[in-house]
Amino acid sequence: MLASYQQAYERSLDPKAPAFLRERRQAGIERFAALGFPNRRMEEWKYTSVEPIASREFQLGGDKEVARFTLEEMHRMAFCVMPGPRLVFLNGHFHPALSDLSGLPAGVRCKSLAQALQEDAASLEAHLGRQVDSKDRAFVALNDAFLQNGAYLFLPRGTVLPQPIQLLFVSHGNGTAVVSHPRVLVVAEAQSQATLIETYVGQGAYFTNAVTEIAAGEGAVIEHIKLQGESESAFHIASIGVRQSRDSQYTSHSLSLGAALARNDLGTVLDAEGAGATLNGLYMVSGSQHVDNHTNIDHAKPHCTSAELYKGILDGKSQGVFNGRILVRPDAQKTSSQQSNKNLILSDDALINTKPLLEIYANDVKCNHGATIGRLDANQVFYLRSRGIDAALARSILTYAFASDVVALMRQEPLRERLQQWIFARLMPGKEAAA
Repeated sequence: MLASYQQAYERSLDPKAPAFLRERRQAGIERFAALGFPNRRMEEWKYTSVEPIASREFQLGGDKEVARFTLEEMHRMAFCVMPGPRLVFLNGHFHPALSDLSGLPAGVRCKSLAQALQEDAASLEAHLGRQVDSKDRAFVALNDAFLQNGAYLFLPRGTVLPQPIQLLFVSHGNGTAVVSHPRVLVVAEAQSQATLIETYVGQGAYFTNAVTEIAAGEGAVIEHIKLQGESESAFHIASIGVRQSRDSQYTSHSLSLGAALARNDLGTVLDAEGAGATLNGLYMVSGSQHVDNHTNIDHAKPHCTSAELYKGILDGKSQGVFNGRILVRPDAQKTSSQQSNKNLILSDDALINTKPLLEIYANDVKCNHGATIGRLDANQVFYLRSRGIDAALARSILTYAFASDVVALMRQEPLRERLQQWIFARLMPGKEAAA
């Protein structure tokens, strides 16, 4: 299947593209060809097989489908479309009719990556690929090879966005297995603040290979919500790279609620004193779904803090992976870091592989980590049943409470309430969430 990607790459070349982009794309396809698809002999992919992706031929989605995608379909497929700025993409192609960029503060640049390559090439050349590394990451290299679609957000110094920026990526093959390689680049200058909601949904069988880069300047505050609600016949691979300057604050909410196979690689480098990172995650899978979360928090400089909480709920014959690494470099004294992974197993056939890891090379730090795997507390189930609640509903209530802890950490109320309703409906079919 490597040959089909090479052919698709050659067909997608644009001789009018900026020179740096042509060079990056060429390097990407060469690196992907050299690496090939990852396999389970590799430590980072020990518990996740990408054979369902590697053995199937996908086609790049065309832009003709964009005109046929309607507002009604967007609202039906998306979890929550909030008032405010948004960029909408169908099969990786920008959909201007359904996007809304009105009301942005002066100086803010929010546009499709294709447009930014024409108007902001210097900024893109300075930042693209600086937060993620394709050296030994085949899917990042593949994204580089097809780098031409996605979103660009630039926040000038001191800018505070009153509403979140929404990026909605919809995939729909209409019977064809399509692939898209969206790229998101966020450049937040000093003292800027913004919330980014990155949503992936779709219908049918398709493959999404996404890369997001965030450069947080001095004192910048970024809240990043990534919601993966892909079709249960779809494949989702995502790589997120963040680099933080002095006193910057980055908060991630990662929710994996769909896809047959999902892999999320999230890494942040605390590259100056005073930086702080908070990583929250929730994954809910059932049937034969497989979800893999790899996180890496790199404490490169002293006096930085991080906190990580990931929760998983697994039912049916689903499988999950959590691999969380916290690296404290030799000069990163006075580091404070906490990591927790909690998993709830609802069936005898569900499986979770969890590996929290502290890698510490400094001696004046406060770091701890832990992981739990278990079932619902029988005493709590008994307590609810003693109040007249049947066994199935009692288990659903306790599972909902376990999941909602992570969702409750989101500051965006409309999205938070919609997700709570979705989780309630999934766990308690036939019941309606309270208004």
